[in-house]
Amino acid sequence: MTFKQRLSADYYARVHRDIRARMAEAGIDVLLLDSNDDVIYTTGFSHYTTERPVVFALTQDKALLLIPELERTHCAKQHVAAEPVVYFEFPGIDKPFDVLARALGNVTGTIGHSAGISMARAPQIAAAFPNAKVKPSGIVSTMRLTKYPEEIVLQQEAARISDSMVAAGVAMISEAFRSGGLMPTEIEVESHIMRHALDVMNTEHEDIMFVQGISGGLVYGGLNSAYPHGMPSARRFEKGESFMLSLGCRVGGRTAESERTFILGEPSADQARFYTVAYEAQKMATEALIAGKTCASADNLALAYIRDSGMGEYCLHRVGHGMGVMFHEPPWVEGGDQTVLLPNMVCSTEPALYVPGLGGFRIADTVHVTEKGPNSLTKYPRKLEEIVIA
Repeated sequence: MTFKQRLSADYYARVHRDIRARMAEAGIDVLLLDSNDDVIYTTGFSHYTTERPVVFALTQDKALLLIPELERTHCAKQHVAAEPVVYFEFPGIDKPFDVLARALGNVTGTIGHSAGISMARAPQIAAAFPNAKVKPSGIVSTMRLTKYPEEIVLQQEAARISDSMVAAGVAMISEAFRSGGLMPTEIEVESHIMRHALDVMNTEHEDIMFVQGISGGLVYGGLNSAYPHGMPSARRFEKGESFMLSLGCRVGGRTAESERTFILGEPSADQARFYTVAYEAQKMATEALIAGKTCASADNLALAYIRDSGMGEYCLHRVGHGMGVMFHEPPWVEGGDQTVLLPNMVCSTEPALYVPGLGGFRIADTVHVTEKGPNSLTKYPRKLEEIVIA
């Protein structure tokens, strides 16, 4: 084991310091974050989300993590960057936010909460802190747009493993195809790939952060691949069809994804034509992730190429999305998002074509925006001659 997944206490101290500086500028005395991804980002605590509140509370001198009793030992094991405040159960005789309010003391200033906090919890917060003003805050969501260097290291490793997941799937399908044996099903290939990702982490990593969706993806071929989010089925791969491996994982709670389309046997003229347009559009999209340009500009460029190629009817979605703690998070690489790309943003590029009666053609990379230009963290081959399994 050589790769350490968990971020250091110094890293979280720096994150807290940066949040506190923004809180001071915004006039926020207490910041409350209750989403799983925000909690991972600010404390390193990973948990399965349920109805029981898990809330990170930050002031200028306290960092508290509200957790239910059943998470106490789990929290201690993870060396979380916050002091645990434990309530027994939900909805609770002693209400969770009342427990948190006592730990924070008499709050009379302004409480900011993540914009995504549930409608049910907002009144619970207001009731627990009757002397404070409560309002939404985008401090942490804005910070998460750009990554700290330590996060980029985790995403680079997640990208490496994601590429290896693609390779594992290709190897399984290729072996059966070339031997003339029984072809595997989509479900069998997906199961093999997921085990591969976990095997890599368990043999090569230490301090593994087991998060929801630690590895996953979509494995689908033939006509099934004409659906953007087609689910793996019991059908077997067949000669002459295209198939997609849309795969990703989370290392230290940070994501990457690698997606490739393959063709079993010599490509037909239509397969080669659609794949070539998808390939060129994806290449354009990646090259357009330039610091100082907008997310919209990358989307507009790649989708215009697809439409100008006469294939607009087969283009069903944007170029991509941001990646960080979550596989899908802002910014959105889409024509309606005028967010300016900044160094250390990480985005996917995945314009695609979905052709009924033929199949889907999608290539996706995880791309790091740098001052020198876009750097694709996923590197699995993607040229037409490289994705044909003969």
